[in-house]
Amino acid sequence: MAILTTAKQKQLIEYWRLNAKRKATVMEALYGSKKYADALFFGHLVLECTLKGLVVKRTKEHALKIHNLVRLAEIARLEISLEEKKFLAQVNEFNMATRYPDEKFLFYKQCNKKFTDSFIPHIKQLYKNLCLLLT
Repeated sequence: MAILTTAKQKQLIEYWRLNAKRKATVMEALYGSKKYADALFFGHLVLECTLKGLVVKRTKEHALKIHNLVRLAEIARLEISLEEKKFLAQVNEFNMATRYPDEKFLFYKQCNKKFTDSFIPHIKQLYKNLCLLLT
């Protein structure tokens, strides 16, 4: 890939930052409406967009068109713990589970308030921490 100009890099970082912020607002609204599976799906999108912004910032290249949070963190050269990698891998499942019928049905059944509450606060905290790296 070609190295981005500084102006283009800043533009893309801002795009991903704003996109993540919008997704975070939707995640909160879905959670408040008790649409827990959808809230978790948007939680994945929040982290994906933020990580893509970090990829652009750190590599000076476009982010790849992938959705794997662990891989995006690696490309962004983030130093994260094994626990954080495991968490990102779990959140990856929310992306797939809401898209495919067999998995979707099981996932929606699993997504009660208690299950969702075990992820949303951590997604929000990780999002906040990653945003600090974007500035």
